[in-house]
Amino acid sequence: MGYKKADDVLPKELVMLIQKFFDGDYLYIPRKRGNKLSWGEKNGTRKALKDRDRNIYYNYINGATKGQLAKANHLSIKSIERIISKEKE
Repeated sequence: MGYKKADDVLPKELVMLIQKFFDGDYLYIPRKRGNKLSWGEKNGTRKALKDRDRNIYYNYINGATKGQLAKANHLSIKSIERIISKEKE
């Protein structure tokens, strides 16, 4: 979530109206229904983790050990096992 300065994105009249109720503090405005993004969609984290997991599985089926994958990806062996199991499906 990023912060935007109200003066930069809203009409001056609307900013003045909001200031009557809420002056000089942070205000969260939720997304409209149907516009919500899933976790990691906005900043690309979800895609990066999916790519990482595919790469881990690819290396595993091509001979890398779970220990090597854990060390290379800074993960526990248990996490590597979970990723391998998930990617098999």
